[in-house]
Amino acid sequence: MTNNEIANILHNAAGSAKPVSQMAEENNMTLDQAYDIQHLLLEKREKAGEELTGYKLGFTSKAKMKQMNVSDLIWGFLTNAMEIQQNSVTSFSKYIHPRAEPEIAFKVKRDITSKIELEEIPQYIESFAVAIEIIDSRYQNFKFSLEDVIADNCSSTGYCIGNWQPLIEDLNHLELDLLFDNNVVQQGKTEAILDNPYASVVELSRLATEKGLVLRKGQIILAGAATAAEWIKPGSSIKATLQGFGNVEFKVEQ
Repeated sequence: MTNNEIANILHNAAGSAKPVSQMAEENNMTLDQAYDIQHLLLEKREKAGEELTGYKLGFTSKAKMKQMNVSDLIWGFLTNAMEIQQNSVTSFSKYIHPRAEPEIAFKVKRDITSKIELEEIPQYIESFAVAIEIIDSRYQNFKFSLEDVIADNCSSTGYCIGNWQPLIEDLNHLELDLLFDNNVVQQGKTEAILDNPYASVVELSRLATEKGLVLRKGQIILAGAATAAEWIKPGSSIKATLQGFGNVEFKVEQ
């Protein structure tokens, strides 16, 4: 199959909420091809009226990188259609087998056109917030190869962001927890994200520069999960709390 044919299959799977088989192995897909397919997916969404709002990072846990036998992060895109407003409701029927992860989100202050360093973060990042990402693979049984998951936008399907907070010098050593129906189901620490959540911004700036992309002012960066993902059930109320900086919550209707 061509890259465009694979992108069409994944695009339709997302739209219909019906899973498909993995395609990377039988098509000898390379990492470059996987990202090309991901880009084609974005183009299809933009043609349908969606707007690019930012990017998400994956494999920001060194344990996860080791588990998947990879040496670098992966990344996908975010659009306005993926956003879930705080304290609102999303329909379970939109998803195939969704999971939730607690994250830190950043808002870009000025265009990032090249790789930046940690000490430059205040120049380029305006604020941060606690967030929840919904991951929902379009593949059957939530199983995939590295190339498959990259082609499938790194499983990114939805996101909900709390109130934006002024940037602080150190984001480490803060509790970042995930709750379902006010019961804690996952507990984490912010340093689980690349040993420093701000490092995700640095790494994304590197990856974007390698692809010739600019991270635009106002765009959102989801820095990566601080805990394992938790399966979402219909009727759940899902909340993430960040120590000292509030929470974010939405509900999933039956």
